[in-house]
Amino acid sequence: MKETYKVSYKTYFNERLNKVDLHGKLTHPLYVQVTFDRKTITFKSYYFALLSKEKYRLTVGGLTKGPGIAEIIKLENELLDFLVNLDLEDFSLEKFRQDYLFYNKDLCDRIEPEFCNYLITFFYDKGLPALAKLVRGDGILSSHAYDVIRDMKVAFSKKMYDELKENAVYYGPPYLPLYGFVEEIKQWPLKFLTVMEWQDENIRQQLDAYLKRNYNPEHAEIIRGQIADWLKLIKEESL
Repeated sequence: MKETYKVSYKTYFNERLNKVDLHGKLTHPLYVQVTFDRKTITFKSYYFALLSKEKYRLTVGGLTKGPGIAEIIKLENELLDFLVNLDLEDFSLEKFRQDYLFYNKDLCDRIEPEFCNYLITFFYDKGLPALAKLVRGDGILSSHAYDVIRDMKVAFSKKMYDELKENAVYYGPPYLPLYGFVEEIKQWPLKFLTVMEWQDENIRQQLDAYLKRNYNPEHAEIIRGQIADWLKLIKEESL
């Protein structure tokens, strides 16, 4: 008779590490512990690292707001519940770690650096090296690239903005359509789209409807293919 083992997991504050700033509040970093077959693995909380980033921080009237630790723990527990039940009959800690690294990824956050590279090339090609250097610097890290582009829509001529957006379909990653979609379905500050959420057929149908409303059929098809390619790459990175 095959022996069965129970999977247990928890989130905890790693008090061996110094406290860090979480949008104006000091806290020990959040970690995850998973135990199976009398073996235990621990690793950093992805959502803690993601939502600690400055671009998730909002400062108004001298007050700083952002995702709180309770929201982050809730997101981690939802992900852990999903992963434990994903392949329970063939469970292993190594596979769990790989699944965690794949399904937790925010597609927008993963793709954003490549989109910034596209912007740098675009601005250099347009003879705007100062803007290219601004995107390359740390300044853009304090904002979502999507918000920067939204401001550019006001500052640039319509011709320049339309060219930037259209060229992004062919020469950049699918960041603009993905984050534009997130803007529609998510409330601040939890504006992201994880690989786990992508497994929901309803989410994929909503994105498809968004593409049909905002892109022509040719561009929508290109974007769908790009998203599929990025999912394959993220999968490979988790192995």
